[in-house]
Amino acid sequence: MTPPKDPPAKVKVAIVGSGNIGTDLMIKVMRTSKRLEMGAMVGIDPASDGLARADRLGVPTTADGVAGLIALPGFADIAIVFDATSAKAHKHNAELLSAHGRRLIDLTPAAIGPYVIPAVNLEEHLDAPNVNMVTCGGQATIPVVAAVARVVPVEYAEIVASIASKSAGPGTRANIDEFTETTSAAIVSVGGAARGKAIIVLNPAEPPLIMRDTVFCLVRAEDSAVQEQIRASIESMVAAVAAYVPGYRLKQTVQITDISPDQPVETLLHSGAPRPTQQVSVFLEVEGAAHYLPAYAGNLDIMTSAGVQVADQLADYLSATQLRGKASIA
Repeated sequence: MTPPKDPPAKVKVAIVGSGNIGTDLMIKVMRTSKRLEMGAMVGIDPASDGLARADRLGVPTTADGVAGLIALPGFADIAIVFDATSAKAHKHNAELLSAHGRRLIDLTPAAIGPYVIPAVNLEEHLDAPNVNMVTCGGQATIPVVAAVARVVPVEYAEIVASIASKSAGPGTRANIDEFTETTSAAIVSVGGAARGKAIIVLNPAEPPLIMRDTVFCLVRAEDSAVQEQIRASIESMVAAVAAYVPGYRLKQTVQITDISPDQPVETLLHSGAPRPTQQVSVFLEVEGAAHYLPAYAGNLDIMTSAGVQVADQLADYLSATQLRGKASIA
């Protein structure tokens, strides 16, 4: 029996969207990933800095969008495509690329595929043809909600993402409504909260401030031992996220405070839900790695870092699947 050949050392990827996020993704793929190789950078503006930078780095480019990507000579070798455009554009791009069997990692709030937070649920969706990276606020805060929910039921979770106004480009601003809707939905479906709400603040302060995120969870956790379990679970989750987003950290210790009996929280809960007795408050900071974007743009860095983490693990999964297929044929 002839043993199957080892799969290629690296899996080729394409990036659709040559703006800030797409360019930072390209730099991360080239500098930090041992499993990925740039196959193409795709845009719609021939004069974009992202396409010019890709060209200087020897990456094949096209300014004809996804149709141009499909027409590139090396398209057949590309297994994974990142979409860093917009929610509206992704729907069109997904239709074209799914017909060619490419795996899609969606960095827009389109939410065609399942929501994925690498530290929480990536392994559940490695078979999905299109995975959605939720939002920057979701990537930063939903792991914390999930960390609380694996200890006690979370009746309500609210997140506030505060980002530098300078780090919110046209795409982010055009997708504000989708941000709140997508993040709120993912707080429930991925984070495990019974109800969720997301708020984003574009802070115009000068000099620009690093991304800050606040997570509030309403729970029943009167027992001090349970409270310590919650703290330990959150600290463990923060470490898991920091493994692929080095600038992700707790800004201060986790706070668990009693909810006053006269505090009106019922309007936040599902009808008939038990009244929470404690509020868990978590304060986070996300500093960017400054590969391409400034360090204050942690909101963009966490998206690109999480996207590369998903692609790395997906590349391992595709390679293992390829090996199993060759072994069965042999």
